[in-house]
Amino acid sequence: MKSFLTPFKELFIFKILMAIAVFFYSLMTPAHIEETPKYKALNIDLYTDIVKMDSIYFAAYNTCDIKTQASIYADDIEFFHDKGGLLTDKKELLESLRENICNKVTRTLIKGSIEVYPIKDYGAIQIGYHTFYNKLEPKAESTPSKFIVVWKKENNNWKMTKVISLH
Repeated sequence: MKSFLTPFKELFIFKILMAIAVFFYSLMTPAHIEETPKYKALNIDLYTDIVKMDSIYFAAYNTCDIKTQASIYADDIEFFHDKGGLLTDKKELLESLRENICNKVTRTLIKGSIEVYPIKDYGAIQIGYHTFYNKLEPKAESTPSKFIVVWKKENNNWKMTKVISLH
């Protein structure tokens, strides 16, 4: 006659067998886990140029200098925002910045977070982290968020052609 403990006994044996299997598997796999290599700029001049452009753009962003922002965005800008979607109209993007950002939000770059990668015969990709402070919600917590910018160099001028803003 089966007791009510029979299913539990089988489950207990299964747990022991699984523990033994995991133990032997761990012996066969490497003990260390590869870490992501620390970023090192491949081209220091390019890195410096992009960090400078980031600074110029966001100084304009923080002071509502729409004219400077407009001069940095390419005419065929693609602005991807994880919550707002895709904007491909430069005029609409600038109007959105004027209405939603000007004198309401400021951006702070997370020091040391920028990575810059050259794109042959085009420009560069910038990846970094920043925080935003909403003046209308002074007690709101600002958590670092990732951004990616594709920069194109034309006639010695840098233009943002694609922006990916993640929050």
